Formats: sequence, C-alpha cells, structure tokens
Amino acid sequence: MPIALREAQILPTAAASTYADWFACLAEPVRVRLLHAVATSPKGITVGALTKLLGTSQSTCSFHVRKLADVGFVETHKEGTATVVTVNEACCTGLPHAADAVMGALGPRPCCPDDLPADVTVRALRSEDWPAVRRIYGEGIATGIATFETTVPDEAQLDAAWLPGHRWVAELDGEVAGWTAAAPVSTRECYAGVAETSVYIGEQHRGRGIGKALLYKQVTEADADDLWTLQTSIFTQNRASVALHHAAGYRTVGLRERVARRDGRWHDTVLLERRSPVN
Repeated sequence: MPIALREAQILPTAAASTYADWFACLAEPVRVRLLHAVATSPKGITVGALTKLLGTSQSTCSFHVRKLADVGFVETHKEGTATVVTVNEACCTGLPHAADAVMGALGPRPCCPDDLPADVTVRALRSEDWPAVRRIYGEGIATGIATFETTVPDEAQLDAAWLPGHRWVAELDGEVAGWTAAAPVSTRECYAGVAETSVYIGEQHRGRGIGKALLYKQVTEADADDLWTLQTSIFTQNRASVALHHAAGYRTVGLRERVARRDGRWHDTVLLERRSPVN
C-alpha cells in the first residue's frame, strides 16, 4: 500500500545536492578503492604509492585524487616533491550520516549490545574515586582529540556540573579504569530530560571493553531515570569514540565545522544524539 503523502518526508534541496555530489563522486570503482586505501593509511599515502597499489597510471591516479579532493573526501599536501593524500576525517562521519539521511534511517536505535566484559564492574562514583577520575581525564586531554579542555577541572567543578545519579566508574582488577558522566544541557525545566555525556578510558585500559560497559550503564540508567535525550560532541578524528557511541544507540545528527580551537588549531566535531526508546 503506498504511503500517504502527508506521512512522507522530503530532504532539503541543499542537503540533497550535497549528498548527490558525494555519491556521484563515488560512482567510479577506482575512486572507491582509492578512498579506501587513503582512509586505511592513518599517516597519509603518496600519489606514487597509490598508483602502484591501484595498478593505474600516475596521471589517472592524480585525476581521481583531485575529484575526491573537490568534494572534500581527501586532502593533499606536499612533502618535498611528493604529494601526500590524507583522508578528511569529517567524511568518516558525514558520509554514513548522508546515507542514513537519504534512507530515512535517522530514527531511534536500540540499546547497546549486552556482550559486556565479564571482568569489568561499573558502579556509582564515590568520593575516593575523584583522584583516579581526574587522572583519567588528564590522560584524555593528552590525546588532543578528546576535549577542548587543556587543564583538568577540579573536583568541585566536576561535582557541580554532573548530575548526581549519572556518574559512573568502571573497575578492572580493583582499579578505576574509566568513567562516564552526564551533565544537564540547560537549567530550563523543559530540558530537564536532556543531558550531555562524557566517557573517558584510562590510557592503560583502552581496548578492553571498558567503554562498552560504561555506555551500557550510562544509557540504561538514563532510560530508567527519564532522561529522554543524551547528546555528545566528538572530534571527527576520534573515530573509535564515534563507533562506540553508535553501538550504544547514538546517531549522528550533524557535523559542526570549525566549532572551536585547541592549541591554535580549528577542529570539527560530530554531534551525536540518543533518544530513549522509553519516551
């Protein structure tokens, strides 16, 4: 049965035009392979190396690199006589968002997977945890892609900012290995169920499922406590964090270009949101 016209949605013309340019650029298999090769080369790759990898001529490779650069998928710079190609990290979130937007898939997602690490315990933050929480915060700051903060807030600042019932730590082998917290986005009553979330994992404990366990606790407790919207802003370079949040039911809702500077450099962030299935 056809969908009623009043139930249909229409994509804005400007967004449709932008997405069409992106998809048209990728309507060439060599270009898709080239973009994949660049995206999987974290430090960049020269046009010469790409030419050998793809088995094409250098002129053909350069042509496709220019096409990808024109729509913003890659960036190029000179190192001596070589042209180095790097992926535009923003496209790693922008392209999936475009596909979701076109296919109408930007609806609520289920909660995160329940295959949590058995050796990780997540519990409420206690007063004696503050030194570990602040140390882990500092380790996140040191990565350069976790926050625009450059110094660790003191305990009083964090305690005042975070919602009392939504601050959790993860323990591994009796040690605080990570934390997550939620802060209200506004003091206005109409936004009482909207919170901004943060999650930080200790440097020595990354890749152990700590983040998955923390976000599971974060979102299930938020649902139980009538927080209907969780939001977070993540540096586009922090692809691991974006993927972690997607797995926990967050969706990409937008890209904030040059939203703030850190260490003299402008950064883009991807804005993610999770809507509670309860509300």
